[in-house]
Formats: sequence, structure tokens, C-alpha cells
Amino acid sequence: KEFIKQDGYPCVGAHTSANSRNICFGIFDDMFEDKTTENLAWGLNRYIETLKERKIDLIVLAGFLWLVPASLVKTFPERIINIHPALLPKYGGKGMYGMNVHKAVKAAGEKESGLTIHFVNEKYDEGGYIFKAACKLEGDETPEEIAQKVLKMEHEYFPKVVEKVLSRLT
Repeated sequence: KEFIKQDGYPCVGAHTSANSRNICFGIFDDMFEDKTTENLAWGLNRYIETLKERKIDLIVLAGFLWLVPASLVKTFPERIINIHPALLPKYGGKGMYGMNVHKAVKAAGEKESGLTIHFVNEKYDEGGYIFKAACKLEGDETPEEIAQKVLKMEHEYFPKVVEKVLSRLT
């Protein structure tokens, strides 16, 4: 088991959840300190090598907003997962995260929302779907209320889905 602290920021209980399930957990927080192209490539290659050396089974992202570099995706095909606060393919893609998603769902008058857990590929929110869960929406719910509903579902389902994916890999 491993825990690497991320600049003093709370890890939202992820380390506690991982430890209780005997899952190795780490946060690499210095990868993008020097944002020159040369150093970004060097840093990414260094992390890919570190992940390979540690025999990482699965990379779990939790609402990761950046486009994952193709070299990382190619090194770990169908071994990187993320969660999205909508029923993809609706409300996915660049810029569709957090309240942007919930405001769009509300503005469209959707009758349901939910979450999608998916594999990561070289495009935003376009990897294969692993799991979806939906919740009914009432017409008078605010985007903030929709966000709370979806977040509650994320906390319920994400750990279970991660465990299921891991059990298939080991």
C-alpha cells in the first residue's frame, strides 16, 4: 500500500477507501511542474516507466479534466478508467464537466441524468462504457440539486465498479 500526498490537498477519502480494500494508492503531483514541451514529455515518459515498474493494474481517474496523453493510453489500454457526471454520449467532451454538465442537463429539460464510468481513450469521454446509472429528474430541480443527486450515485457506484474491473484484471 502506498500513499503519496498531493500538495496538502485532501484526497477526498480515496486513500481510505483504497486502503480498506487493500488497493495500492498513489498520487503523482509533480508531473507538470515545468510546463515546457520538452519537460512535459520527459515527465510523462518518467511516469509511464514508474507505473510500468510498479506493475500497475489499473489507473483510476475521478473526474479527470485533461485529455490523457496518447502514449499513456497506449501503454495501458483499457486499464485507465474515469467517471463522468452524465449519461454519455450526451453532455460529454471538452468543457463538459461539473456544473457545466448539470446546467446543460437542466437547460435541455432532461427527464433523467446520471453517471457513466468509462475506459479512457485518446478523446474526451469517448472510451468504452463500463457502467451507467440513471436517476429521474423532477422539473423543478436546480443544477445544484441535480449535481448532488449524481454525486451521491458516484459515491455509491464508483468504488464497486473499480473493484469489479480490478477483479477481472487479476
